[in-house]
Amino acid sequence: MATTRGQLTGSRIRARRQEAGLRQGALAREVGISPSYLNLIEHNRRRIGGQLLGKIAAALGTDRASLAEGAEAALIGALQVAAARDAGTPAPDLDRLEEFAGRFPGWAGLIARQQDRIGAHEETIAALSDRLAHDPFLADTMHEALNTASAIRATASILARTPDLEPARRGRFHTNLFQDAQRLAETMAALVTWLNRAGDARAAGATPTDALAEFVAAHDNHFPTIEAGGDPAALVAGDPHLPDNAARALALAWLRRVAEDARALPLDRFVARGRVTGFDPAALAADFGAPLDAVLRRLGGLPAGPHWPAFGLAICDGSGTLLLRKPLPAFPLPRYGAACPLWPLFQALLRPGMPVAATIDMPEGARLVAHALCTLAAPADFGGPQRAEAVMCVRRVDAAADDGPQPVVPAGTSCRVCPRPACPARREPALI
Repeated sequence: MATTRGQLTGSRIRARRQEAGLRQGALAREVGISPSYLNLIEHNRRRIGGQLLGKIAAALGTDRASLAEGAEAALIGALQVAAARDAGTPAPDLDRLEEFAGRFPGWAGLIARQQDRIGAHEETIAALSDRLAHDPFLADTMHEALNTASAIRATASILARTPDLEPARRGRFHTNLFQDAQRLAETMAALVTWLNRAGDARAAGATPTDALAEFVAAHDNHFPTIEAGGDPAALVAGDPHLPDNAARALALAWLRRVAEDARALPLDRFVARGRVTGFDPAALAADFGAPLDAVLRRLGGLPAGPHWPAFGLAICDGSGTLLLRKPLPAFPLPRYGAACPLWPLFQALLRPGMPVAATIDMPEGARLVAHALCTLAAPADFGGPQRAEAVMCVRRVDAAADDGPQPVVPAGTSCRVCPRPACPARREPALI
């Protein structure tokens, strides 16, 4: 029998209690229920009300949302992507993914990591295949190698079939043979160097944008060196997540933007005002006299802390391509393929300069408040193209909390793994 997300609340309570080293009877006394009733709850045989759930969460030192909904949204999303990738085989038990992730988190995490590596390898293979088919250097090099090999073969054939050649002519043929062999060796050495460089460039990420995402994830998008006025170029140089000049150029541009935002919005003052305003982007922008998009980026770069929520961040260009990704456990961002078009990020693209706020209702039950803004960059010259960029920061909220004035948007991660059957923005069938 399938187990839904809500039905696993008891399993999470039990796991959290055992992690805290609490006996079942001690927790039951603290929240004012009998041990037998708590035992039924922990084995998912009794539903639990919001008030009791809040007491148990407080006793266990956690929040109610993590017990009610779990923290496996990203893990379940990765499992869904793994199922979607293997579409040619009979579908696994998709309705039991939550149960599998809850009961066997280690195995689920292993599958998710393997899925991510498979996706990266497939992207690398596709990119290199395309490069092999269209790269002008490779085409010219192979053409040169084939022509040189043909010349060597022709010269060797003449020498082998004409034993009575005059010494002077034989010497010229030997010279030509040596020169052609030397040219072929140099051509193949250049080809090997090119292939090694191409392979190294794909090692850390399929594209420079992927490498930037890994660089940002490795630092959790917080760079104390930059906060202290350090040189962005020094931080980028030699970083293992940035394998080539293209990736380093993207990272350097991002760090320079981080440095600019840090100067306009000093971290200590920004956090202090954020705690007063509830980290409301509009209020913070008004307090500091700073652009709203800078405030959204700054929120997405806050370090982890006990007194403020974790913020996710997504930035896209006018085509909707994600340029920077900082996911949350409850809000995974697709690494491959297109994202959900209902995100406020893309709605902001339709209304440049107008802030967009919404509560995102994820299929797994998590809720997030999102703020987004699209800005237009002026052309560098008369008649030049205008560039659009949208930024969105998200934070998780209690599913039982008041939604506030912003609309509630039922959204997902990507159409392929979203279970909403009647979504008006769906562009392809779901596998779930």
